[in-house]
Amino acid sequence: MQLKVPASFRADETMQLRVSDIPDIPENTSSDNTGTSDRADRADKAGRAEKPGRSGNPRKAPRPSLLARLSAALGPRFAPLVAVLAPYAARLAPYARKLRPLYPRPGRAGWRRWIPSWRQVVGGFFASMGLSAMFLVVAYAATDVPDNLNTYATQQDNVYFWADGSPMARTGWVQRQAMPLEDIPEDVRWAVLAAENASFYSDPGISFKGVSRALFRTLGQGDTQGGSTITQQYVKNVYLSQDQTIRRKFTEAMISLKLDNQMSKDDILEGYLNTSWFGRGTYGIQRAAQAYYGKDVSELNASEGAFLASLLKGAGLYDPTLNSANRARAVERWSWTLDRMVEIGKLSKAERATYTKFPEPLKSNPLYDTGEQSDYLVELAAQYAKKSAGISDKDFDLGGYQIYTTFDKKRQDQLTESVTEARTKILKDEPEKAKTAHYGAASVDADGRILAVYGGPDHRKQGYNESNATTVPAGTAFTPFVYAAALENGVHKTRDGETTPVTGESLYNGDNKVPVTTPEGPYWDRSGRKVAAENDGGRNYGQISLRRAMELSVNTPFMQLGMDTGLDVVRRTAEDSGFLPSSIGAQVPALSLGSSTPSAIRMASGYSTFAADGRHTEPYSVRKITKNGSRVALDAPAARRAVGEEVAREVSAALAGNFRNAHPSDVPAARGTEGGQTGAGAAEVAGKAGTTATDTAAWYVGTAKDVSTAVVLYRIDLGKSLEPLPLEGIAGPTDDSVPYGIWSGAMSPLD
Repeated sequence: MQLKVPASFRADETMQLRVSDIPDIPENTSSDNTGTSDRADRADKAGRAEKPGRSGNPRKAPRPSLLARLSAALGPRFAPLVAVLAPYAARLAPYARKLRPLYPRPGRAGWRRWIPSWRQVVGGFFASMGLSAMFLVVAYAATDVPDNLNTYATQQDNVYFWADGSPMARTGWVQRQAMPLEDIPEDVRWAVLAAENASFYSDPGISFKGVSRALFRTLGQGDTQGGSTITQQYVKNVYLSQDQTIRRKFTEAMISLKLDNQMSKDDILEGYLNTSWFGRGTYGIQRAAQAYYGKDVSELNASEGAFLASLLKGAGLYDPTLNSANRARAVERWSWTLDRMVEIGKLSKAERATYTKFPEPLKSNPLYDTGEQSDYLVELAAQYAKKSAGISDKDFDLGGYQIYTTFDKKRQDQLTESVTEARTKILKDEPEKAKTAHYGAASVDADGRILAVYGGPDHRKQGYNESNATTVPAGTAFTPFVYAAALENGVHKTRDGETTPVTGESLYNGDNKVPVTTPEGPYWDRSGRKVAAENDGGRNYGQISLRRAMELSVNTPFMQLGMDTGLDVVRRTAEDSGFLPSSIGAQVPALSLGSSTPSAIRMASGYSTFAADGRHTEPYSVRKITKNGSRVALDAPAARRAVGEEVAREVSAALAGNFRNAHPSDVPAARGTEGGQTGAGAAEVAGKAGTTATDTAAWYVGTAKDVSTAVVLYRIDLGKSLEPLPLEGIAGPTDDSVPYGIWSGAMSPLD
């Protein structure tokens, strides 16, 4: 080895060499200058990279094998298992080392250092597939088919009771009947299969594509999607809940796989057709056939079967009798199902060509047979029960509920008889006008209980409930709420001035067509005309007290009183007294004379607030619900203050004066009072008629013995328009109108 001395070296200088700075030189290393320079560079880099205080190549103890480390971690208890796995692990070790990821990867630069090799990708894929397969095998083995069916397969009836506890109606008790598969026509079966699961007889019980799609949509967008086979739907119907969760979906798939190996396809299809929900309270295709077509399933053809199959997607979306959008969806789905039957070879093209007209179902379920008026009561009670107890439509249709209503059978019969008598008389006297006449009535107690309603002549002929319809304006029957708002809050004589108290003795101008004013002057409508109210018969009363104006039904003071009080205050008072916000009219002077459109139930409820000393309780129709003997939690309405006690008594006194003035001959009878006292602060029978400027509605609302009853008569030709028509005299004179006659009959002393 030759040491080259730099030319600048002088003899009097000392050079020190450290052995550790010189790397090992291989024996076959060339001694040329280039090699020497390269080795020097490498030595220099190695010297800089090495940490101070450590040797260049320290020896490390060999790392124990994976099985050795695993054995040490598990302890001697699992030593035999480790010993069995040792030979296989030894064989796989070389491959495992190759697949073991090294990050960042050596020999790569930049982002490529973090990209796994193809061996690692392939290994990871097969490892995940193996683990997934192992998980599914274990899950399949651990899942058992439940022994008991859930309540979706055992629907019951719902029972309704009158207020006295006697049975009123039963619904649902004939809404499910199992049918053998051989009694269900093959065309009907294949209509269902074509619409829901054409591969039913060949699939393993689940659709891997559908499950994957449902899982993807659930994880990606937070909701679960369809894709279930008929086997899966049957499992969901009879063994599981309807919860839309990943766990339920996975359990459903495991049970479906196992059930497909335990039951024949025909048995599964039979069970599915007998437990599925078809709407109208029906479970099973037999009751669905009766509910929609009035015949047994054995009498259905392919076209009718195709419509029933569409209901499995959701009866609320495909029952064509509910609305026009539903009908359009039903027709489209029906046509698609028939085409699908042709596509899968289960319906000939020739037969398909005969089904060109949509098979219209019946308008209502003929099995839902409770009675002409009790149908309306059942409808009200069912709606209230589901809303207040938080019961879903499906759960309610499954039945088993006992609904104890607030309806008083004697009052219901008396109200129905009174309306029927008036209806019959008008049909006889004015047959043409009577064809378009509608009657709504309701009796509500001061504590909020709905005691009776008249919803129409027959629920099976007229499905909507007249007592609960917000169809026509309240007219002058609304003025007590304007009076109450003014008494409670006072009036403003100037825009920014202080509030001035108002009493029953406060004077207002009672002349006919007195212009309505604001602090700035007359109120002009959008057409540029001064707004003015009119009195019945065009009468002038001069200066008149507010109480006397209420007693004589003078209109003009109350339109001005509403403006002075503030129409927003009038609106708030009406809502606090029971009017629905959606029924309140626009905040213009006409609001004070009844442009709002309350239902008969809400109008009676509003007047009951005055009878209850100013405390209002929301009207309710159900007092208790049980299910199989167990009490169901029910949100009961609580009374709340609407107006002050003195205000309520003043309004009641003014309404009592109105009743005495309009019906003096009826005062001794007192219509259900005892000794002229009604309790709850109302001294006598109190009531008022309501008319509209356009003669489109006639009301009578009154209270006796804590019970308020509202009656409305109006005309609408439903075949032409929803706009009210003029009454043209069929309501009779204001003081002895048809609504008052009905009210009087309904409020007569009960036997």
